[in-house]
Amino acid sequence: MRIVVLCGAESLERYVSLESGLSVARALTELGHEVEVIDPAAPHPVLAGPTRDSDALPRFTSPGHLPDRDEAEDRRRMFTALTRGPVRDALHAADLVFLALHGGWGGDGHVQSLLEMAGLPFTGAGSAQCSLAWDKRRTLQLLPHAGVRVGPWTAHRTDDGHLPPESVALLKEGPVVVKSAAGTAHEMLHLVCVEDELSRVLHGTPAGEEVVLTPYLPGREFSVGVLGRRVLPAVEYMFDGPFLDYRAKYAEGGASHTCPAQIPPRLEQHLREQALRAHRAVGLGDGDYSRSDFRCDRRGEPHCLEVNACPGLRTVSALAHSAKGAGIPYADLVDQIVRLRRHRVDHSEH
Repeated sequence: MRIVVLCGAESLERYVSLESGLSVARALTELGHEVEVIDPAAPHPVLAGPTRDSDALPRFTSPGHLPDRDEAEDRRRMFTALTRGPVRDALHAADLVFLALHGGWGGDGHVQSLLEMAGLPFTGAGSAQCSLAWDKRRTLQLLPHAGVRVGPWTAHRTDDGHLPPESVALLKEGPVVVKSAAGTAHEMLHLVCVEDELSRVLHGTPAGEEVVLTPYLPGREFSVGVLGRRVLPAVEYMFDGPFLDYRAKYAEGGASHTCPAQIPPRLEQHLREQALRAHRAVGLGDGDYSRSDFRCDRRGEPHCLEVNACPGLRTVSALAHSAKGAGIPYADLVDQIVRLRRHRVDHSEH
């Protein structure tokens, strides 16, 4: 097949996405596909290809820090590239678009919506499912109805000009985590212990932005991947500090993974069941893949933090480790993601 890999783009996870996309492209060439790698937010968006030669692909490793960016300019370039000119032509000429985008328009459903309107087949979740999983508030509302455990939480819009009583009440029960209500929370992730700290965090947040407050969970942290109908083994994160922020997750010497997680079989089974319920709760099905994140409370009970409909695809990502723990090498993981989408497209045509 001729496959266009979309990566990079305008989000805070731009560097991670570039590493994912080039890793995916290398695996696709090893599988015999012709690949073109495109970063729609770049001034020169075609990074490599079309090629079947993995040696023709550049190598990239995320530097572990957030990119400097002009979001408005990046998005203008993205929209122009995806809707006209040579990038649009390449997308229409491809048999499949492989989305290795994380965050931003690639995470919230914008890019998926453009591809849907153009009638182009692509990997991963559709626009509606991405939009839902992107919104932590809506996800946290839905998950309990699907039998997925989440802790108490409250949302607050930062232009309210006061500390909401619900947030103050939550803080009286113990430390809370403040994070953005949308996306991956890398730009905003704060541990707050007293009201003065909470006030400073909220007042330092751009007006009109919605945040979510949840109790700080001091226990172990896990991720569980779902690949179509298959639930992969749980991965445990090991890291210093109170939580898994951008630096802990992506910087050199940051978090490490263990898979299979060294946990009792009952907890492993429970995490897998919860991940599958979470996957389905946000509308993901047998043609999709996801990663759900969990954190344990003081009693060791896991709570779902979020469902990621566009999880990272670096060779060292949690999803890749989870697949490896299930006996699926990285290239086979990429192949299965391609086959999931092809099966769904073919099935929908009959």
